[in-house]
Amino acid sequence: MTSIRLSPSGREVEAKPGETVLETLENAGYALPNNCRAGACGECKVKVLEGEFDQGMVMDMALSQAERAEGYGLMCMCKPLSDTLEIDWGTDDAMPKLFPPRENVRCVVVDRIERTPRIAEIRLRPVGDPLRFWPGQYVSLTDTARSVTPRSYSIANAPRPDGEIVLQITRVPEGKTSNWVHDEIHPGSMVNISGPYGTFIGDPGTDGPVLCLAAGTGLAPILSLADAALRRGFKQPVHLMFSARTEAEIYCRGLMSLWNARHRRFKFIPTLTREVKEGIQSGRIPDIIADLYPDLSKHAIYIAGSPGFVDNCIAAVTASGAQRDNIHTEGFFDQAQPETPASDRLV
Repeated sequence: MTSIRLSPSGREVEAKPGETVLETLENAGYALPNNCRAGACGECKVKVLEGEFDQGMVMDMALSQAERAEGYGLMCMCKPLSDTLEIDWGTDDAMPKLFPPRENVRCVVVDRIERTPRIAEIRLRPVGDPLRFWPGQYVSLTDTARSVTPRSYSIANAPRPDGEIVLQITRVPEGKTSNWVHDEIHPGSMVNISGPYGTFIGDPGTDGPVLCLAAGTGLAPILSLADAALRRGFKQPVHLMFSARTEAEIYCRGLMSLWNARHRRFKFIPTLTREVKEGIQSGRIPDIIADLYPDLSKHAIYIAGSPGFVDNCIAAVTASGAQRDNIHTEGFFDQAQPETPASDRLV
């Protein structure tokens, strides 16, 4: 048996014969950065601390001779030759290393979608190099030319080669930034973002079923996490419960239908709190979750929404047996007041 050991956490992942290190880690749920998967871009460059490996054919511009001499390899082409291959990747708890934030990245708004009367979705592409981020992180949005107060919004998509970033922004009556987005931002507008920030990236070693709970634009980071998991072929069930007041506020239904059809382990469960509709769950998620999931002891739980929603959901899933170490949360705060810290996200 061959295993890939992650340093400094010491976690080990069993490798199947013929797999590259990148394939082994992806199959185990670890999101190692990569792009070309052909030894040409250098995105998956990692230092090998112990063991022997076959590097395969890679380009010098992606992995120089000096880097090879220092023990670096491209994991998309690297195949272990020894029983154990130890690589320098992750942190003490095996979480991915965070990318350094970048300030004032100039972006073009390439599309805008009115998801609901209160939620506008804008799609941004950096003018320069793409912003590297982990699913579940957030960015700060502003326009220095207009002195718009920076506000932070979760990224609603998994990383893409073209660098596109999707933000879903709720209009707040007294929120200057959200009103600026809703009233003045359109395709072709230029904005600045800074980031990425945040650690709502979950446990890449999760090997059990996943339950995601979201309310309002708390759906954004959940979409990012779920999108990344489904893209890499996560083999456990992924269920997403979304709380809305009315059926009209259930947005991204087309995407959810696509995921339901494409991934047999994915299930979207909308719930309504202020109206009753046939075929849709009624009630607040914390009040009905025990009936749907009486035993959550093996689940990884991801919760995003207002602080009250998060707290109530934590209590509910804990009552159903969820382990505290397996509960990951992101609380969004009202950004209407100017003194509210910009690191708070908006619901």
